[in-house]
Amino acid sequence: MQVDHSYARLPSQFYQSWQASPVEAPNWLAFNQPLAAYLGLAKSEQRTELGLQQFAGNSVPAWAKPLAQAYAGHQFGQYNPQLGDGRALLLAEVIAQDGKRFDVQLKGAGPTPFSRGGDGRSVIGPVIREYLVSEAMQVLGVPTTRALAAVATGQNVYRDEPVPGAILTRVASSHIRIGTFQYIAALGNPGYLRQFADYVIDRHYPDCQQQDNPYLAFLGQVVTKQATLIAHWMRLGFIHGVMNTDNTSISGETIDYGPCAFIDQYQADKVFSSIDRRGRYAYSNQPPIALWNLARLAECLLPLIDADEKVAVELATEALQQFQPQYEALWLSQMAAKVGITEPSPADKVLLDDYLHLLEQHQVDFTLGFRYLSDELRPAADSKAQALFANCTAFTEWRERWLTRLAQQPLSHSEITAQMDGVNPLLIPRNHLIAKAIEQAQDHGDLRLFQRLQQAWQTPFASIADADLIAPPKPEEVVHRTFCGT
Repeated sequence: MQVDHSYARLPSQFYQSWQASPVEAPNWLAFNQPLAAYLGLAKSEQRTELGLQQFAGNSVPAWAKPLAQAYAGHQFGQYNPQLGDGRALLLAEVIAQDGKRFDVQLKGAGPTPFSRGGDGRSVIGPVIREYLVSEAMQVLGVPTTRALAAVATGQNVYRDEPVPGAILTRVASSHIRIGTFQYIAALGNPGYLRQFADYVIDRHYPDCQQQDNPYLAFLGQVVTKQATLIAHWMRLGFIHGVMNTDNTSISGETIDYGPCAFIDQYQADKVFSSIDRRGRYAYSNQPPIALWNLARLAECLLPLIDADEKVAVELATEALQQFQPQYEALWLSQMAAKVGITEPSPADKVLLDDYLHLLEQHQVDFTLGFRYLSDELRPAADSKAQALFANCTAFTEWRERWLTRLAQQPLSHSEITAQMDGVNPLLIPRNHLIAKAIEQAQDHGDLRLFQRLQQAWQTPFASIADADLIAPPKPEEVVHRTFCGT
């Protein structure tokens, strides 16, 4: 395995070298062998006793130089000047077989200098949630961090009550966040800020080096990455739940699956997170919040964009103004594909908005509301979509408009259904199924559902006979709140 430690060569003010705290009796929860092979991890360090001890933090791999990264961040709009890896350690940067660079990080490995009095541990629930959801997102085509390993620590973590602890090994293009730039900008050292920006550009956006203003070009690239990411979230009904600037990755990956959830019955302003009491990070608020976060990055970069602050603000504002049109174009393209429209026009947004309104008005499941639409184009197929609506007339009227629009395309119904079934998953990480898997693992040490979900969610577009994995939750199964786990 090829490794590097480029972050450790940055100024020591950006991080703290540190070691994980040992745990009592680690046991495997899961191990991602295909990802390990891609990274080039030695077989002796995979699902072995040696690997178990390393991914539990009990021994330091020969290839690792653990450190905790410093960063700041706006949490629910309030600035905190020092956050940092309070329960995570970057082990190394791995150069994969295709030359791409990835961070390998332990999450839940004990307190660091950034723990602010916390225990630095994770309970088993968030580890299971992040493992399942991040790997499902990868298959669903969403930019995301990955899960390499999950290990039970064999000891309790104390929250409201004693709960079994666990450690996740997370893989990411990097763990550099908007909050990292906020922290370094707040140090008040222009040389540090320029050095760090140059490092990030070289690592993630090397093409910007050739631009007349590389820092402005960098901001523009991050704007595009975030617009792309949020469009992916919205097409799947995904709610991140805690879109703080310290949870916004510079690389454009989904990071920090805390109180995340997928919408069941569609509701535009849906909130799951137990700590989002005012709905700041509701489903419909995710695009404007992403832009708000990007504005915080722009503020950090102003001294680099131009020596004249007024000019820098004007240039940064122009870059930020590209977010909305980019996002809207991506949203239209991806949502139109869900209803079989291959070359959408602005007029198609009305058709899509009307369908979303129908889903919300009739409390229809978001995922099945789109997946079952393709059945309307199959000869002699049961109208599964129509059965989802309490008022069939409203759906029938919309259906006729939709069919008229599809008839304008030079595609057969079979071609359209194949396209629709390729973008509308039948299986998503259902909140109630994750909750069951967590409960069984936490209370009984039973990993069977966890393992079953791992397997099933790797083929989200395939038709299966497992009705319990497809169906929305029953009223008594509905998950109303999700929790961060810190």
